[in-house]
Amino acid sequence: MSRIGIDPATSADPYALLPLAQYVDHFERAAQVLGNQSLGLLVGMRMRPADLGPAGVLLSISPTIQSGLARIANDTSILQEGTHSSLFEVGGDLVWTYRLSDSTIWPRRQDAEFSLATVCQLIRQSFSPNWQPLEVHLEHGEHSDPHLLQKLFRAPVLFHQSANRLILSRDEAIRRHRTEDSGMIGILERHIADLSQQHQPQATVVDRVRRVISVTLGQRPVTLTSVAANLRMSARSLQRYLAEEGTSIRALVQEHRADLARTLLEKTDMPLSQVALTLGYADGTVFWRAYRSWTGQEPSACRRPSAP
Repeated sequence: MSRIGIDPATSADPYALLPLAQYVDHFERAAQVLGNQSLGLLVGMRMRPADLGPAGVLLSISPTIQSGLARIANDTSILQEGTHSSLFEVGGDLVWTYRLSDSTIWPRRQDAEFSLATVCQLIRQSFSPNWQPLEVHLEHGEHSDPHLLQKLFRAPVLFHQSANRLILSRDEAIRRHRTEDSGMIGILERHIADLSQQHQPQATVVDRVRRVISVTLGQRPVTLTSVAANLRMSARSLQRYLAEEGTSIRALVQEHRADLARTLLEKTDMPLSQVALTLGYADGTVFWRAYRSWTGQEPSACRRPSAP
């Protein structure tokens, strides 16, 4: 730990918090120092519920995989500031999504693979050792050892996605494995709420909308109605709140698309057609026009020098 600038006492404290950019950078540097680009994946596959503190224990005693993942999605920001997570249904399957909110923090492969591997491992330990997702999505480029990813996740792995995701069978996710201990769950949720008040400022409605957009764009349509449902408020109330802040769903989606497009073009070699899909555009021509309207340049002009 000292070789990458982390105090050993900090690493031993499950409640210690590192600034997000520093944490991601340390993880990437550790992989380089050890010469192991699968570090995040391998560490995640060795995690136990208690290693995540109360949020991990809460998942482990949940009655179903769905309820456990819903709680992890709600509590992700407690584990690390600046992270967004969500659980929603698409086409009869469940999708658990994880993403860092700051798209300028790059590379971040180790954090992404660690986070998805950790959730997979906790599900296997808490519900079924034979559990496997239907599909795994990663936002970074192809891994140096994609076969290792597929072997450990036990599922197809797709790269260059708009967020990091686990696609799950809904029928398997709603299967009840135990009776819910409401007393213990109440204690843990209260503890997590106390931690939230200590470490995280209260998110505004605009902040919450940005989080929803960041984890759903490219996976399903982002509309006023869908975002309002995710935030458990009426579409009319959400529209009013956003109007009071001088913005709208459309403006926030465009803001996120422009920010993410710049990151993908400048820091990755993702094909332009895939960038368009990642941003939620079915047609590359529409993306080309949109990007030019945002920046006055063609997307190809913003490519990093090493990208094709």
